[in-house]
Amino acid sequence: QVQLVESGGGLVQAGDSLRLSCVASGRTFSNYAMGWFRQASGKEREFVTAITWTTGATVYTDSVQGRFTISRDSAKNTVYLQMNSLKPEDTAVYYCAVRTGRSIYTLLQSNAYNYWGQGTQVTVSS
Repeated sequence: QVQLVESGGGLVQAGDSLRLSCVASGRTFSNYAMGWFRQASGKEREFVTAITWTTGATVYTDSVQGRFTISRDSAKNTVYLQMNSLKPEDTAVYYCAVRTGRSIYTLLQSNAYNYWGQGTQVTVSS
């Protein structure tokens, strides 16, 4: 079992920055990758970004490329999402997720992840 706890969400204005954190506990030695997804009100959950645990390789959805940065601190079992130049359309509940092994799904697909956090709300006002 892996437990994930997100923090760092809040209400900001367009153009501001936020940094989300996700702390993993439990069987973290088997983490393969961690990702961030978001779900806006009335919309489906969508992929934001992911990072592989051992190599640090990253992937981003086009809408956040150049504005968001994912990073991890292996010693702290923590993944971060630095969000700059926030836009109102970034408003959503942000979830972190962990994939602990091989999967037939890619890192961009929610089915690739087997543990999820409870989510943290990010609201960007115009």
